[in-house]
Amino acid sequence: MFGVVFPNRSFPMDISSFSQIDTFHWVLDMNTFVGEAYDQVRELCIFLLNSFTLPPDKALAVYIQAPGSAFQFCGAVTLARPSAVLSLAWPDPPGDGQLQLTAADAAPLSAKIGVSVEDLATLPSLDVAAEKKVERLAMKVGENLFNFMQSFCGVDGSKLVVPMDILDRWFKKFQERAKRDPEYLKSFVF
Repeated sequence: MFGVVFPNRSFPMDISSFSQIDTFHWVLDMNTFVGEAYDQVRELCIFLLNSFTLPPDKALAVYIQAPGSAFQFCGAVTLARPSAVLSLAWPDPPGDGQLQLTAADAAPLSAKIGVSVEDLATLPSLDVAAEKKVERLAMKVGENLFNFMQSFCGVDGSKLVVPMDILDRWFKKFQERAKRDPEYLKSFVF
């Protein structure tokens, strides 16, 4: 059906490494794979195997779950996109940083990766990583502009006052730095 690879951490693993919950759901317990260091696993490559036929309106969706948290969507593969490298942005566990128990004699909760067959139309954008990079880039550029403007601000009562040409000056400086240092823009994305 499908396989996964954790870049720089594993050999390819097939569906047999996952626990099958039902016909359309599988779970990988990260404790059995990396112990408590699940949050150090930052990427997952998932791929459809040649023998698996997924209907065109379906997708294999991938979710992550930190201990004590709900599952969060990471991305998916389809027949049109049979493999993907997904970023795993593990959420912080809830509470005071201590693992919670599910029952008095139960083992601590563990991080999990879930895979399920779902309707393609019901899933968020399949390029979650690209959307997050764009969002991060926009936030960093906005922060850069804010810091630049703040250095020229004056105060008039409860209003901040900046020179009329401040946007032009910032944009010119931004463009010049990007031309001089090709790595400059990359620092905004990562």
